[in-house]
Amino acid sequence: MFVDRAKIYVRSGKGGDGHISFRREKYVPAGGPDGGDGGRGGDVIFVVDEGLNTLVDFRNTRKYRAEDGEPGNKRNCHGKNGQDIVIRVPVGTVIKEAESGQVIVDMSGDNRRVVLLKGGRGGSGNQHYATSTMQAPRYAQPGRPAKELTLLLELKVIADVGLVGLPNVGKSTLLSRVSNARPKIANYHFTTLNPHLGVVDLDDARGFVMADIPGLIEGASEGVGLGHEFLRHIERTKVLVHVVDAAGTEGRDPIEDIYAINRELEAYNPEIARRPQVIAANKVDAVFDPENNPVDAIRAEFEPKGMAVFPISAVSGQGLKELLYHVSRMLENLGDEVKVFEQEYFPEMAAFQNSNDPYTVEYDSDREEYVVEGPRIEKMLGYTNLESEKGFSFFQNFLKTNGILEQLEELGIKDGDTVRIYGFSFEYYK
Repeated sequence: MFVDRAKIYVRSGKGGDGHISFRREKYVPAGGPDGGDGGRGGDVIFVVDEGLNTLVDFRNTRKYRAEDGEPGNKRNCHGKNGQDIVIRVPVGTVIKEAESGQVIVDMSGDNRRVVLLKGGRGGSGNQHYATSTMQAPRYAQPGRPAKELTLLLELKVIADVGLVGLPNVGKSTLLSRVSNARPKIANYHFTTLNPHLGVVDLDDARGFVMADIPGLIEGASEGVGLGHEFLRHIERTKVLVHVVDAAGTEGRDPIEDIYAINRELEAYNPEIARRPQVIAANKVDAVFDPENNPVDAIRAEFEPKGMAVFPISAVSGQGLKELLYHVSRMLENLGDEVKVFEQEYFPEMAAFQNSNDPYTVEYDSDREEYVVEGPRIEKMLGYTNLESEKGFSFFQNFLKTNGILEQLEELGIKDGDTVRIYGFSFEYYK
């Protein structure tokens, strides 16, 4: 069964709580605090698995939870870190936040392994809170909470070329003829209910991956039939091969058919409709009036619009070589870059959108540093990996959107001055 959509719930692990305990040994009647730190919660990790080509596994399992970190223990024992949960998906899976539909990550291109939700940090044991005036602290830090999301997974096939056209115009036959794909073929509408991929190998030319997109109907862009289910699979393709029944074997006008499909593409996504398009005028073996060849009319209508027209017969193989080599040359001019959908939703930022936790921005004259602290800052650090480029970019945006940079400037900060945020320090540059 081909499944290309799934809705799942994911949750990272909660950080283990810090421990409160005191050293109690013979001859040491008043030992100091020795409560250990809690373990880190497990991460939610998505990994591309080349052996998968469907999301069918998510039909049976819809909830995925990483392991919680264990609490700390006495004698400075650190709690065990929670085990990560690794979720395997096919290449081309787009992961979205379910409510907004915004993209979190596209598992394509260089995105082969992505930590989607980080586990909560473990809390510090009471050994960290001993001071000269409080030598027996009865406080330990709780572990940071787990993070959770409801996700929408969408598989958008990765192909260089997409075959589009009305049902029963010969797309499946064409794909089976020119590639290693073996789609089911029959003479009735909507014979293809799943997208099929095939690899086209050419002598002395660039090969490519071709996708047979299930037949569209008028109203597909509005969800009529299985419109949206089909259309998402051409979002990555670089070239569209528009297959049309040039002979009009079902009594349809091939020119109007081409316009009808292009209207659906424009309504669904204008950017897709603007992609390079080639017209494969199929079933020319069924044209019996050479004086009134419909291919001439198709050429006269569309070649002035920049669409090359190739008369072919997917059944006999007539004209296929010319079509394929033309498409190969088009792809060479377009380059090798795979379309990867940009991130629109940032789970880290969502955690702070409605936060009213306080924070302070002050100048430490003794150390000549600017200090930013408070519960909101500590929470942010628990969500963010500042050692990564993406994490530091989020951190900079957090300082700006929360007005912290503005407050630092009001205190007189200059380029090159040091800002300390708990254990993390950096030089300020505007």
